[in-house]
Amino acid sequence: MRDSVVKAIEMIRETVPEKRVLIDEPMRGHTSFRIGGPAAALVLVNDEAELSAVLAAVTAEGTEHMMIGNGSNLLVSDEGYPGIMIKLAGSFESIERDADDPLRVKAGAAVLMSRTAAFLTENGLSGFEFASGIPGSIGGAVFMNAGAYGGEIKDVVKNVRVMDPDGTNVREISGEDMRFSYRHSRAQDDGFLILSAEMELTPDDPSEIAARVAELAARRNAKQPVAYPSAGSTFKRPVGGYAAALIEQSGLKGFKVGGAEVSEKHSGFVINTGGATCEDVLAVMRHVREKVFEDSGILLEPEVRLINCSL
Repeated sequence: MRDSVVKAIEMIRETVPEKRVLIDEPMRGHTSFRIGGPAAALVLVNDEAELSAVLAAVTAEGTEHMMIGNGSNLLVSDEGYPGIMIKLAGSFESIERDADDPLRVKAGAAVLMSRTAAFLTENGLSGFEFASGIPGSIGGAVFMNAGAYGGEIKDVVKNVRVMDPDGTNVREISGEDMRFSYRHSRAQDDGFLILSAEMELTPDDPSEIAARVAELAARRNAKQPVAYPSAGSTFKRPVGGYAAALIEQSGLKGFKVGGAEVSEKHSGFVINTGGATCEDVLAVMRHVREKVFEDSGILLEPEVRLINCSL
């Protein structure tokens, strides 16, 4: 372990209890792909004060680090990650309605999308149904402007509470100033960390909302390989087309390397059929990109975030 990591961990332990500072933590347990070697450390942070202290420590030591959410969009190297992974928990898992405006809801960055959808359904708040099946957290969804079935997180987010990358400043940024675009937000450009998001919904009958959520779940289960670990859509949607259609047209459904396979059910997904390594997934992705480019002239770009690895 590098000296900067060791020194940062020593500083972090002055604020975060040792039981939440996990050394050589396998990342396969923290990603939906169920793939990834050990991070030098994974720190579970319970509140803003702890997060500020952790960021101050890694900044002071120049330690490589990154924030992760539910790990539903990550492919981590088989060698792991040489720095410190930071994962939000505790108070970042809270969700509540605004006491002054019942149509507004504040959700911590660590709240799962599925839990958010359930909370909004119970409270008769509509507009989030599209996101009910996205297997990520609010923070990750805002970071990448997650979307499905014609909706995107930008459609409901009004304000985002963020912390500067060195942990020194917390501020609110409006949804308009987040510069949301397809699978992109200002957070990717500026490097700040998302703490929570305030969303504005519309009132509706809970049973009607639940029916729409159930309908989308049925569509998703019928079309997507939900029974296998994956990181969702592997490639971004190219201009003027769909990655899944291009992959299928190139005859790549079922293409497999080791335990990684282009799903027979939905060719936009690379799945872990059992025991897949990061290198297996990368080999499938490389072949898909090469074949699709050869056939169509379109170079697919990964939607999954590659951590300590590359195509």
